[in-house]
Amino acid sequence: MTNIFYKPTHNLSQRRVECNPGVNFSIFLQMHSLKQFLLIFVLLCSTAAAAQKVDSIYVDLYTDSLKKGTYNYININGKLSNGRYIPLDTTAIIFSSSDGKFSGNSLWLDPGFNKEKVVIKAVLKSNPSQYKEFTMYIKKKPDDENLKTIDELTNGSKPGSKRPGRRRN
Repeated sequence: MTNIFYKPTHNLSQRRVECNPGVNFSIFLQMHSLKQFLLIFVLLCSTAAAAQKVDSIYVDLYTDSLKKGTYNYININGKLSNGRYIPLDTTAIIFSSSDGKFSGNSLWLDPGFNKEKVVIKAVLKSNPSQYKEFTMYIKKKPDDENLKTIDELTNGSKPGSKRPGRRRN
């Protein structure tokens, strides 16, 4: 049986195998078309990925007020062109505020801060015309509330009340 890719020479003492140039050229054309297909495929995929740009941004706060002496997380969501929502961080948003200092998405307010409110601005880096500016008020009540313990929750007793214990003789 003769191999279609290689044809042996008539002189067996040389043991040299010659290539069929027509078959090699055919393989070259197949590889060339595969490379073209892969290039087009990668370009289409990157175009589809780039098409998912943030159309608009929304503020989604976890609280109604900011605490002094702690980091307050500011959650900004982006609506993509396909309708999905994703959380955005400082890679996509520029944060600024009238007071305090941002570290990532978190705004730090000094414990001695004495103003009533803070104005926060979130600007989309890829499209600065897309921004949200909003006012957050500062929490006025102190954080001295005692939370119930597990025993108080399961037994139904009130916080701070003493349960009667066993008397020992």
